[in-house]
Amino acid sequence: MKPYVKIALFVVLLIAIGSILAALILYNKKHPDTSKAKPDFVVTATALQKEFEDNETAASARYINKILEVSGTIVSITSSDSTNTNISLKTGSDISSVICNFRKITGPSKFKTGNEITLRGECSGFLMDVLLKNCAVIPGRK
Repeated sequence: MKPYVKIALFVVLLIAIGSILAALILYNKKHPDTSKAKPDFVVTATALQKEFEDNETAASARYINKILEVSGTIVSITSSDSTNTNISLKTGSDISSVICNFRKITGPSKFKTGNEITLRGECSGFLMDVLLKNCAVIPGRK
């Protein structure tokens, strides 16, 4: 085998091993514990949705990838599978809400539609609804 073929195979092998290691590291990366994180902004669900509706560009620059502490009234609770739960908060708009995604939620039966809740999560954007990920319920706050 020619030396340049051996070098090319070695480089390809190194790239493949590096890619596999990077994928494993990202796959196993821990999500931030938002229940203990200091919020960048404290806002109501209604005010947050209104800011995105009024000026999406400015609100995106201000809130995306930031930790928000949001309070509001629960409109709906849905579970896509055994590990993901979404709680939608009322915003005053008929077509838009704040959707909060939880990886694990203990005792979802204690949350009822119409209850006031305060939670903390990372804002991931606006697609008709304001989306928060990695949410955690903040107990004792309304």
